[in-house]
Amino acid sequence: MNREDMLARLISQAASEGTDLVTLRAIVEESSELGANRVLSRLGLADEGACEDLDELRDLLGAWRAAKASAWKAAIEWAVRGVMALLLIGIAVRLGVPGMLR
Repeated sequence: MNREDMLARLISQAASEGTDLVTLRAIVEESSELGANRVLSRLGLADEGACEDLDELRDLLGAWRAAKASAWKAAIEWAVRGVMALLLIGIAVRLGVPGMLR
């Protein structure tokens, strides 16, 4: 018996015999599991290799975040170096360092 049949029987039982707490919990559990299986199937994660796929995606996302952080850090370092170089050139021109401007 598959999940859909089980859920249909539980709902039928609840409708005909009245609903007790155990039946309601069983309906919720079966419908939750059925819904979760449908979502995983639609996402293509219902097969045996899904766990490995998710692990690879997590690794890829972690690498992307690390690369992005590294790129920002490098950009900021180069910007600071550029500002410092301009500042040093400005100071040298202001003090009239020989050979700067002829």
